[in-house]
Amino acid sequence: MGFSTTHLLIFLVIIIVIFGTKKLRNIGSDLGGAVKGFKDGMKDGTDKTAEETAAAATAAPQQVGAGTPATKETIDVEAKTKV
Repeated sequence: MGFSTTHLLIFLVIIIVIFGTKKLRNIGSDLGGAVKGFKDGMKDGTDKTAEETAAAATAAPQQVGAGTPATKETIDVEAKTKV
Protein backbone atom coordinates (compact mmCIF):
# COMPACT_ATOMS: atom_id res chain seq x y z
CA MET A 1 0.00 0.00 0.00
CA GLY A 2 2.12 2.88 -1.26
CA PHE A 3 1.42 6.43 -2.23
CA SER A 4 0.63 7.10 -5.85
CA THR A 5 1.40 10.31 -7.71
CA THR A 6 -2.19 11.45 -7.20
CA HIS A 7 -1.90 11.05 -3.43
CA LEU A 8 1.33 13.06 -3.38
CA LEU A 9 -0.17 15.87 -5.49
CA ILE A 10 -3.22 16.10 -3.21
CA PHE A 11 -0.93 16.17 -0.19
CA LEU A 12 1.16 18.97 -1.78
CA VAL A 13 -1.95 21.04 -2.55
CA ILE A 14 -3.18 20.67 1.05
CA ILE A 15 0.22 21.76 2.39
CA ILE A 16 0.25 24.82 0.08
CA VAL A 17 -3.28 25.77 1.18
CA ILE A 18 -2.42 25.43 4.87
CA PHE A 19 0.96 27.18 4.89
CA GLY A 20 0.88 29.36 1.78
CA THR A 21 3.62 29.77 -0.79
CA LYS A 22 5.43 32.61 1.00
CA LYS A 23 5.87 30.67 4.22
CA LEU A 24 6.99 27.56 2.30
CA ARG A 25 9.55 29.67 0.43
CA ASN A 26 10.85 31.06 3.74
CA ILE A 27 11.06 27.58 5.22
CA GLY A 28 13.00 26.39 2.16
CA SER A 29 15.47 29.27 2.33
CA ASP A 30 15.94 28.80 6.08
CA LEU A 31 16.57 25.10 5.61
CA GLY A 32 19.04 25.77 2.80
CA GLY A 33 20.89 28.33 4.94
CA ALA A 34 21.08 25.89 7.82
CA VAL A 35 22.53 23.16 5.60
CA LYS A 36 25.06 25.61 4.14
CA GLY A 37 26.05 26.80 7.62
CA PHE A 38 26.46 23.22 8.79
CA LYS A 39 28.69 22.36 5.83
CA ASP A 40 30.79 25.50 6.36
CA GLY A 41 31.10 24.68 10.05
CA MET A 42 32.25 21.16 9.30
CA LYS A 43 34.81 22.46 6.80
CA ASP A 44 36.06 25.17 9.18
CA GLY A 45 36.18 22.73 12.08
CA THR A 46 38.55 20.36 10.30
CA ASP A 47 40.83 23.18 9.13
CA LYS A 48 40.85 24.85 12.54
CA THR A 49 41.79 21.68 14.42
CA ALA A 50 44.72 21.06 12.08
CA GLU A 51 45.97 24.62 12.66
CA GLU A 52 45.46 24.38 16.41
CA THR A 53 47.34 21.08 16.55
CA ALA A 54 50.29 22.55 14.67
CA ALA A 55 50.32 25.66 16.87
CA ALA A 56 50.13 23.61 20.06
CA ALA A 57 53.04 21.43 18.98
CA THR A 58 55.31 24.42 18.37
CA ALA A 59 54.29 26.43 21.46
CA ALA A 60 56.53 26.30 24.51
CA PRO A 61 54.97 24.59 27.53
CA GLN A 62 53.89 26.93 30.31
CA GLN A 63 53.97 26.24 34.02
CA VAL A 64 50.88 26.81 36.05
CA GLY A 65 51.28 29.79 38.34
CA ALA A 66 54.62 30.82 36.84
CA GLY A 67 53.59 34.48 36.82
CA THR A 68 52.59 34.62 40.50
CA PRO A 69 55.28 34.89 43.20
CA ALA A 70 55.31 32.23 45.91
CA THR A 71 54.00 33.44 49.25
CA LYS A 72 55.12 32.28 52.66
CA GLU A 73 51.52 31.60 53.64
CA THR A 74 51.41 28.11 52.20
CA ILE A 75 49.17 25.60 53.87
CA ASP A 76 50.31 22.11 54.63
CA VAL A 77 47.31 19.96 53.81
CA GLU A 78 48.48 16.94 55.78
CA ALA A 79 49.01 19.00 58.93
CA LYS A 80 45.36 20.14 58.83
CA THR A 81 43.90 16.61 58.76
CA LYS A 82 42.14 15.39 61.86
CA VAL A 83 43.70 12.60 63.89
